[in-house]
Amino acid sequence: MGMSRPQKLSNGVSTRWVSLFCIASFFLGVLVVDRLWGIPDPADVDEEAFSAVKHKTDASHPILNCEKKEVPVRAEDILSQVSRTHDVIMTLDKTISSLEMQLAAARAVKDDSEEGSPVVRKLGTEDKKERQKVFFVMGIITAFSSRKRRDSIRQTWMPKGEELGKLEKEKGIIIRFVIGHSASPGGVLDRAIDAENEQHKDFLRLNHVEGYHELSTKTQVYFSTAVAKWDADFYIKVDDDVHVNLGMVGSILAGHRSKSRVYIGCMKSGPVLSQKGVKYHEPEYWKFGEDGNKYFRHATGQIYAISKDLATYISVNKHILHRYANEDVSLGSWFIGLDVEHIDDRSLCCGTDPDCEWKVQAGNPCAASFDWSCSGICKSVERMEEVHERCGEGDGAIWHTSF
Repeated sequence: MGMSRPQKLSNGVSTRWVSLFCIASFFLGVLVVDRLWGIPDPADVDEEAFSAVKHKTDASHPILNCEKKEVPVRAEDILSQVSRTHDVIMTLDKTISSLEMQLAAARAVKDDSEEGSPVVRKLGTEDKKERQKVFFVMGIITAFSSRKRRDSIRQTWMPKGEELGKLEKEKGIIIRFVIGHSASPGGVLDRAIDAENEQHKDFLRLNHVEGYHELSTKTQVYFSTAVAKWDADFYIKVDDDVHVNLGMVGSILAGHRSKSRVYIGCMKSGPVLSQKGVKYHEPEYWKFGEDGNKYFRHATGQIYAISKDLATYISVNKHILHRYANEDVSLGSWFIGLDVEHIDDRSLCCGTDPDCEWKVQAGNPCAASFDWSCSGICKSVERMEEVHERCGEGDGAIWHTSF
C-alpha cells in the first residue's frame, strides 16, 4: 500500500504548513505573555511604596485617635463665649482708641514745637518737656488791658505763689492766664506781660496775635497749646470776669472722668443775629438757615470744659476747623457730627448774689457765677471780692475736696 501525499487546500497551501504555522504562533504568544507578566503595574508599584512608607511612619509615630467625642452644646455656654468675645473686642477697641489719642497728642506736640515762632518763645514760652499728667487745666482768657481783672482774681478764688505750685503737685490742677502777643512782638504791651509773669508765674503765652475779633482763633490755639504741654483729663476755658469755686468745678469733672468725649457747660441755643452793627453779629448767618433761626446747642462762652479726646481733636484738626465770629459758637460747631456727649450743668452759670448766695447757704455752692446782662460779673474789678465773700465755697475747700 503506498504513502498518501499531503493534501493541498483550494488556494494551493499545504495543510502541513498550516499546522506548523499555528504551532509557531502558539509558542510565540506564550513567550510574549510571559514577558508582560514580569512587568509590574504602575498602580501596584505606587500602592506598594505607599504601604512601605506607611509602615515606617506607623512604627515611629503611633497614630492618634483624633476623633472628637460629641459634647452637647448648651445655650449658656454659647452666651458665655459671646460675652467673653465681646469683652475682648471692647478692650481692644479702648486700647486702639488710647493709642490713637497718644499718637495724635504726640503729633500735636511736634506741630506746636515746629510752628512756634522764635519771637513767641522769647516772650516767655517755657521749654518743651515731657507732658505732665494732671487732672485739669484751666485757662483764664485775658487781654493786655485786663491787669486789674487778673489781680482781682488772684486776690480771691485763684491761688497764687507757692499755693499755685502746691495745687499743681497735690491736686493736679493747672491754672494759667492765657494771652498771646501784640501785633508788634516785643513791644511795650508784651514787656508788661513779661514783667507780670516774672512776678506771679501764672501765664500761658500763645503763638497768637491778640484782638477782640480773634477770640475763636485764640480759643483754638489755647487748646492746642495746652494739649501739647499737659496731659490732662479735662481742659477748661473761663473768662477773666467770672467767679469760680475750684472745689465744685473739680467735683463736677470727677463725675465724668470715665467718659472719653464730653463737652460740659451751660448749654444754650440763642438766635442767629444777622443785623450788622449789633453785638454778637454773625456775618455767616446765612449758613444757619432763614432769618430768625437759632444756633445749634452749644455751651455758653463764660466757662466750659472739654475732655482730653476733644482737645486733642481740636489740636490735630486746627487747620481745617472753621471759625465763626462768636467763639462759643465755633467750639460747638467743631463737635457737630462727632460722637460727643453734651452735658448741661447749670451750676456753671449761676447768677451773682443773691442767686449764688442762697445756694451757699443751702450747702450747695455754685461752680461758677456771673451776670448774664454783662456776660460776666458786672464791674468785676470792684465786685469780685464781694461775690467771693458771698458766694465762695471757702478758701480751704479745694484742699479738702477729694477727686
